[in-house]
Amino acid sequence: MGELLGVAVLGAGHMGADHIRRLDQVVSGARVAAVADPDTARAKEAVGGIAGVPVHEDAVAALDAPGVEAVLIASPGPAHEEALLAAFARGLPVLCEKPMVPDSDGALRVVEAEARLGRRLAQIGFMRRYDAEYRRLKSLLDGGALGRPLMLHCTHRNVSSPPHFTSAMLINSSVSHEIDAARWLLGQELTAVTVLRPAPSSGAPQGLLDPQFVLFETERGALVDVEVFVNCGFGYQVRCEAVGETGSARIGEEHGMAVTSGGGACQEVPQDYLVRFADAYDREVQAWVDATRRGRVTGPGTWDGYAASAVAEAGVRSLEGGGRVRIALAPRPDLYARTDR
Repeated sequence: MGELLGVAVLGAGHMGADHIRRLDQVVSGARVAAVADPDTARAKEAVGGIAGVPVHEDAVAALDAPGVEAVLIASPGPAHEEALLAAFARGLPVLCEKPMVPDSDGALRVVEAEARLGRRLAQIGFMRRYDAEYRRLKSLLDGGALGRPLMLHCTHRNVSSPPHFTSAMLINSSVSHEIDAARWLLGQELTAVTVLRPAPSSGAPQGLLDPQFVLFETERGALVDVEVFVNCGFGYQVRCEAVGETGSARIGEEHGMAVTSGGGACQEVPQDYLVRFADAYDREVQAWVDATRRGRVTGPGTWDGYAASAVAEAGVRSLEGGGRVRIALAPRPDLYARTDR
């Protein structure tokens, strides 16, 4: 491995371009070795300030570019399975943005392919595990400071949804973060889901069921509720309150600049996940680079990616058919210790 870890970035959209910037300007120990995107003009713009980075239309071609030692996948979810399997075939360590693979069958194929290698190669990009507030809450819960956890109350709000956003994507794109966070915070698998649909907001696009209220049950009797509202209009808000037998703790309150002027006061509200979780993304990618340079893989793995996809699929079934849907996960391969603890 070179002095700087050579990383191929697959995808140069909103998330991929931010990771290219991060690898070039923020993270130590790594460099951008290649970029791939079907829109090569967009890819060239993303690497415009970095000399000597080849741009490819084809993702697999970028994996074979000179100097590539690891892969960061930030392409759309449906492209992830092929990219992950290609990286595994080449023995390349991977950081893959969520969803690992949108459908649970494809996600399980990735788990099984990695298990056949007999070693972990992939870290999945559930960045909330690297957020300072989430990590403090995890420490409180693991240390027993709140007693046995009974409930998690979660809020997930966006200013607006992209034009292509569907009602199912509120579950399998937005709430997938809460799915992973709940599994990790509680150290429990989710066993059932019920999705309730209030009357859609007047700010939601025609036909979009927004907001939604999602209720998860866990294997040891805790409940997790999520209000997801992707066209709230005023800001990006992610909050979580843990309620235990002996106490509670809440994270996600706004800590931006507060301005008092003209007889009134106002406080900034983040408008984008890249703003709210900027530090978490930085820590996540730095941790991945550091571990990869040591020949290790840490953080959420392919099993966590599969579990999130399987739970989200059950949530979409509840959304579409109504009622409570049980969640059944495949047997966990021996390779994977419980990474959700």
